[in-house]
Amino acid sequence: MTARYCSLAQQPDPPYAPGLAAQRLSALVGGRQMWVNGTVLHYCFLDADSDASVIPVPGTGQTRRVSWAGAKEQRDVVRECFEEWQRLGIGVSFTEVADRSEAELRIGFQHGAGSWSAVGRDALAVGLNERTMNFGWDLTAPGQRGTALHEIGHALGMSHEHQSPLAGIHWDDEAVYADLAGPPHFWSRDTTYVNILRKLDPDEVNGGVWDPHSVMHYPFGPGLILEPEQYRGGLHPPGALSPADREFALRWYPPAGAARPGALVPFRSAALRLAPGGQADFDVDPPETREYRVGTFGASDAVVVVFEERGGEPRYLAGEDDGGTPRNATVRVRLVKGRRYAVRVRLYSAWGTGETAVMCW
Repeated sequence: MTARYCSLAQQPDPPYAPGLAAQRLSALVGGRQMWVNGTVLHYCFLDADSDASVIPVPGTGQTRRVSWAGAKEQRDVVRECFEEWQRLGIGVSFTEVADRSEAELRIGFQHGAGSWSAVGRDALAVGLNERTMNFGWDLTAPGQRGTALHEIGHALGMSHEHQSPLAGIHWDDEAVYADLAGPPHFWSRDTTYVNILRKLDPDEVNGGVWDPHSVMHYPFGPGLILEPEQYRGGLHPPGALSPADREFALRWYPPAGAARPGALVPFRSAALRLAPGGQADFDVDPPETREYRVGTFGASDAVVVVFEERGGEPRYLAGEDDGGTPRNATVRVRLVKGRRYAVRVRLYSAWGTGETAVMCW
C-alpha cells in the first residue's frame, strides 16, 4: 500500500516581541493553538451545490469547478473518528451542524487536493466560505481511516510526531525529497521540508518522549531513515490513537470537573490563581442588554473566550489572545438579559508580580 501523507502549509511565526523571557516564550509557543477546555467544536460537511474550488484545466487556459462534497461513506468515517476522539473522555466535544456559519470546523473532500487541517485555533482565522479541513483520497480504503484521526488531531492542536526533536531521526534527506517528488504526492522540496524534515521547536511537541506509534506520525518506507537503525527498513505506525495521544489530549483537555464555575458579576473582579496552562470558568447572567467588556488584569498572558448557551451547549461568541504583548485581553460583546453566557480564561503564564484577575463591565 502506498503511503499518503497529510500536507500542512507553512505558517508564519507569531509576531512575538523580541526579548521575551524564555519561560514566558515557552508557554506561548506550547499553548497558542490550543482551544480553551470545555469548547464545543461544531463541524459541518461542505455540500456540492455551493462549495467548490475553481482550478485551471492544463493546456486549455480554462478553469473548472471541483466539488468539496463527500459521499456518505466518507462522511461517516469522519463522524466515527470524531466519536473515537470523544470517547477518550476529553473536555472538548464535537457536534455536527448543517450551517457553516455555526461551524468552527468546515470539512471538504476535494479529491487530489491532499489531506490537511488548520491546527487548533488557527481554524478561527479561516473565512466562512473556506475549508478548515480537507480529505483528498478515499478514507474507506484499507489503512486510510487513520487519516481522519490524524486531521482531527491537528484540529485539536497536535503537531506531526515525526518532526519532534525528541525523535532523533536522521534522514537521508535527498532520498526523502526524491520519494515525495513522485506519485502520489508530487511535493515540492519546500512542502517536503515543512512536513517531514523540519524539526519543531521543543515547545511545540505533543509529549515528553518520541512516540513512533502516534496517529500523528507518518509511515515511512525503507531507505528514508538512516537512524535509529531499527527503522532503516521502514517505520509503520498502526494508524490508531496511541496511549501517548490520549495522554496529550487529556493533559490539554481534561474531563469537565464536578465543581461548578464561578459567577462573574459586572464590575466585580475575580482573582485568577492559576498555574501555567490552567483555566478558570465563569457563568455570566447579564442584568441588562448592552455591550459589555470582558477582560483580564495583571502581568499575564491569557486567552479569554465568551460563549453563549444555546440549546444547552456553549456557542463561541468572541475571544482574544494577549499572549506575548504588554496589554491584557479585552473582549467587547453584546450580552442579552435572560440568556446565559460563559467566560473561560486559559493562562499561558503570569510573568510579573501582583495578582491577575478577570472582570466583566
